[in-house]
Amino acid sequence: MIKTGSQILLDALIREGVEYVFGIPGGANLPLFDALYESSIKFILTRHEQGAGHAADGYARATGKVGVCLATSGPGATNLTTAIATAYMDSIPMVAITGQVKTFLIGNDAFQEADIIGITRPITKHSYLVKDAKDLARIVKEAFYIARTGRQGPVLIDLPVDVTLEKCEELIPTEVDLPGYKPRYEGNVRQIMIAAEAINSSKQPVVYTGGGIISSESSKELLAFAEKGNFPVTTTLMGLGGFPEDHKLSLGMLGMHGTVYANFAVTECDLLIAIGARFDDRVTGKIDEFAPHAKIIHIDIDPASISKTIKVDVPVVGDAKNSLQELNKHIHFVERKEWFDKIKDWKGKNPLSYDNSGSVIKPQYVIEQICDAAKGNAIITTEVGQNQMWAAQYFTYTKPRTFLSSGGLGTMGYGFPAAIGAQLGCPDKIVVDIAGDGSIQMNIQELSTVVRLNIPVKIAVLNNGYLGMVRQWQELFYNKRYSNVCLNGNPDFVKLAEAYGAKGFLAEKKEEVRPIIEKAFSIKGPVIMDFKVDPNENVFPMVPAGQAINRMIGTIA
Repeated sequence: MIKTGSQILLDALIREGVEYVFGIPGGANLPLFDALYESSIKFILTRHEQGAGHAADGYARATGKVGVCLATSGPGATNLTTAIATAYMDSIPMVAITGQVKTFLIGNDAFQEADIIGITRPITKHSYLVKDAKDLARIVKEAFYIARTGRQGPVLIDLPVDVTLEKCEELIPTEVDLPGYKPRYEGNVRQIMIAAEAINSSKQPVVYTGGGIISSESSKELLAFAEKGNFPVTTTLMGLGGFPEDHKLSLGMLGMHGTVYANFAVTECDLLIAIGARFDDRVTGKIDEFAPHAKIIHIDIDPASISKTIKVDVPVVGDAKNSLQELNKHIHFVERKEWFDKIKDWKGKNPLSYDNSGSVIKPQYVIEQICDAAKGNAIITTEVGQNQMWAAQYFTYTKPRTFLSSGGLGTMGYGFPAAIGAQLGCPDKIVVDIAGDGSIQMNIQELSTVVRLNIPVKIAVLNNGYLGMVRQWQELFYNKRYSNVCLNGNPDFVKLAEAYGAKGFLAEKKEEVRPIIEKAFSIKGPVIMDFKVDPNENVFPMVPAGQAINRMIGTIA
């Protein structure tokens, strides 16, 4: 059947099960939008391309499907780069489609031309410049396959406007044939047996898991592994929700702002079992003092991640789900009473805590109240900074895909548009963006998007009048020389919400916090909750940059 390139592209997206595409039209993708006019795909018109990219990312994280975003050439494409980099750093499956100038104009500095392939090459798994409409169906199928297999990540399709207008016969591929790309899903059986032997003989093991547990859908296998072998489990920021934090074996998060007991346990363990994690610098701290007494097992689908930062003793290249299923056949229960007594003592002496005795609103209290009011039915997205760390510490995550945050790139402005994607992907969930008064303004324009489509995202602004995490570092490490962190001139967030057509509520007293949260949750539409919190509150525990993770500072009980 003869179709235009635009029609071929949209048909290929539908075959991949795409329901939503996020983006903005422009001159170089107008033919696509003309075809979208009669398509079953729901297009979500955002107010900035970065917002579109983060929304696609949030949709992917919340649902496990591939997120899709669409922008025009030049500035439209370059506006996507932060979102693409965010997805790349956190291994999120996304396909970004960009318009491009006509093929014969490429390289001539044409109006709104940018070499988006060159610009994004370091932050994509793969990229395509489409030169012939006959290749489109194959390219889309390959792009989705690459994005969602192996170590997941973003793929770019750059589409010149003349290719979208070109007419040709649609060639529908039946399979993907990529000889140079063969992700390994089955871990080497011999290596798994060596790992099992080390696990069964260990006296002080710790399981350390990351986002790979969530992307591989292996939370059940992890729980079975931990319970069968009787192992304490700690997670990275990206791994939150992969293991239930209300479980007796949970140590919570480790690293720079992790729990004291998780960091102590990793430091004193004799075996560290890393699964779907990449030994990020925020986790390891000072490398030569990280898990100094431990033999290290590392299970990961990405061979490039193994021994990249920390030398491991037993590497297992393979999917976390498959590897855990095999490993679970060969491990057995060991009581390890002395080890768990030690962990119990650390937990008793060093719980996550804060002073909530005064009348001022503490940000941790807001998080706890949101957690309690949500009754286990929430997806939490965050911005980046203190708000992100408090959301990680004081909300109890018991299910995967319920905590969405920019971990690797640390992108301010991520949380709100990510919440849009998450809400559309999971309409039965309460979706809350935990934000700071600085970061929420990075993509505040998406209020127009949620109001126009009545997407019931809730925004909780922990309003302390500062770029809080930068202020904290200046207080602790720069002799309180507060340089350009005070946010004098912040808008009235309630009036701002109302100006866009959303609801807005202000809490200035502790007793106002819970009623406002419950009122916001009862509204079938977007809401901003402005919580005026203690401007001097810091995130503790904290490992100073470059220090070992057992050397924490802060108000530790």
